[in-house]
Amino acid sequence: FSSADAGGKLQEWSQALQRLAMIVSDPDMHNAIGDPKVGPDQLYGLVGAGTGEALSADAQSFVRVLIENDRLSVLPEIATLFESLKNEREGVIEAQIESAFPVDDAALAQLVADLEQRFKRKVRPQVTVDRALIGGALITVGDEVIDGTVRGRLASMASALRTE
Repeated sequence: FSSADAGGKLQEWSQALQRLAMIVSDPDMHNAIGDPKVGPDQLYGLVGAGTGEALSADAQSFVRVLIENDRLSVLPEIATLFESLKNEREGVIEAQIESAFPVDDAALAQLVADLEQRFKRKVRPQVTVDRALIGGALITVGDEVIDGTVRGRLASMASALRTE
């Protein structure tokens, strides 16, 4: 991280690590990583073929070091940690927004603005649709969960009725 930060290449490394993590997470690649018949050069070739585009010399060296030290399988975790450090450096927090229905751009922009005001940081939203929520949204920012779902409200009401 420090090398990428010092070189002003956080975004470049972030993209490279995300691509590499996706390749390593592929079930076939995962099997190849664990196969003793697949040597380091073959693994390196498989990773290189999977990227679809050229990696920087530094990224190639990084992949080679991971392969030589039998650590290629932890690349997805490395990518996640790198992204966390990058977000912290940039003053950004990620918000996982689960909605019962697709969120239009105007509503998402307003929600992001409200979250930025609440957390006093730039918010990068990741929206997923979960019809099981019935209605509303479930927002997770770091360790904080904001449950504005119909399912959550029904569960709260059921719990309150059981305690009475």
